[in-house]
Amino acid sequence: QEGMPQTLSSTSMFTPCGFSPHLHTSKEDEQGGLIFQDGNLTSASLDALIQHLIPTTDYYPEVSNSHLYLYFFFRLFIEPHELLSRVCHKCIEQQRLDDPVLDKARIRKFGPKILQLLTEWTETFPYDFLERMIGHLKDMIHRIAPCDEAYWKKMNQLLQTLNQKLATLSHGQEGIVKISAAVSDKLVAFKSKPPSIQREILSVCSDPYTLAQQLTHVELERLSHIGPEEFVQAFVHKDPLDGTKTCFSEQKKTSNLEAYVKWFNRLCYLVATEICMPAKKKQRAQVIEFFIDVARECFNIGNFNSLMAIISGMNMSPVSRLKKTWSKVKTAKFFILE
Repeated sequence: QEGMPQTLSSTSMFTPCGFSPHLHTSKEDEQGGLIFQDGNLTSASLDALIQHLIPTTDYYPEVSNSHLYLYFFFRLFIEPHELLSRVCHKCIEQQRLDDPVLDKARIRKFGPKILQLLTEWTETFPYDFLERMIGHLKDMIHRIAPCDEAYWKKMNQLLQTLNQKLATLSHGQEGIVKISAAVSDKLVAFKSKPPSIQREILSVCSDPYTLAQQLTHVELERLSHIGPEEFVQAFVHKDPLDGTKTCFSEQKKTSNLEAYVKWFNRLCYLVATEICMPAKKKQRAQVIEFFIDVARECFNIGNFNSLMAIISGMNMSPVSRLKKTWSKVKTAKFFILE
């Protein structure tokens, strides 16, 4: 890309293993454009990173956090379709896949490794393959498939799994649209004609554990549609090398992540609304204690998102200012949750 320096420093990279280049004082070693300190990658040229990602007949990049680390890092500096194009081009060049007569013995050593790389890529970032990248994928497989019948079967399995993932993600997107439309319709109806009777939460579900379970089902269902690339797009909006430019000309949508945030906010407001609805202090205190128990059950299940939403709802000013109500609440459990 234009304006990119020759070497990319890891100080701007993601560090999933907690690696910090500033903690190492030993001598740097350079291996094919990759610079290491104490065995840790500290910086590299883009070409060297791409070469590090490409399997050969006797090499496959280590399957660990560092592998995903490369996938994430590339998204800061190069678009996925361009990365796959360069990976495929280098593979074709190195393995001589354009030769009229292919070296079948050589390709049988290389084939399983490139298939593994493509499989990991499609499983980790299926959104990448919505458009142009599927062509590169098919082209690579068609080049190696004549050397082994098993490659055709693996290709079909890969594409079938990818299509299922994309269909699931598409279904999730449709669900978000329907839910958003339903919520908007209910808000309009509520503002124009508020219902005369509003059912309180305790009349719907009086068991904290049951409600915590149902909240967890909702959380998991919504979380399952969020791909890792959405987090990258959400938190890295600017090119680290140029604060005036975005990373990509075509920003991916983060609708699933945004819907998850909206769900968090809706749960916060639900908690605050349910606490404020009862007319008597004693009833409001009962609702507060009920939600404290729900939050505790969420904690026990491991549902920390709902736990934080419930605590946030109880800390909202319409609730926190109810001093007389809080005086009737056993607050020790709430303080422990906080």
